[in-house]
Amino acid sequence: MEKQINIRIFGKVQGVYFRQSTKDKADSLNIKGVILNEADGSVYISAVGKEKDLELFLIYCKIGPPAADVKNIVIEDAEIQNFKTFNILR
Repeated sequence: MEKQINIRIFGKVQGVYFRQSTKDKADSLNIKGVILNEADGSVYISAVGKEKDLELFLIYCKIGPPAADVKNIVIEDAEIQNFKTFNILR
């Protein structure tokens, strides 16, 4: 069964290849959605996928790429949107 979660990630998460590496992870787990940088320095993600895949995705999001320093992550369940792929929004 699919579900959607919205994620906000805080810390050193912009300018460290976070969006692209997270897209690569999402693609490998067949997760659809979007990721974007927020004006406050955080990263926002809407992700749709199977619960097991989302759990693995969240493990990655809590760490990020090597140059990142994740300080906090906020996860909310959301109504499923019909994303076709996982895209980086600018």
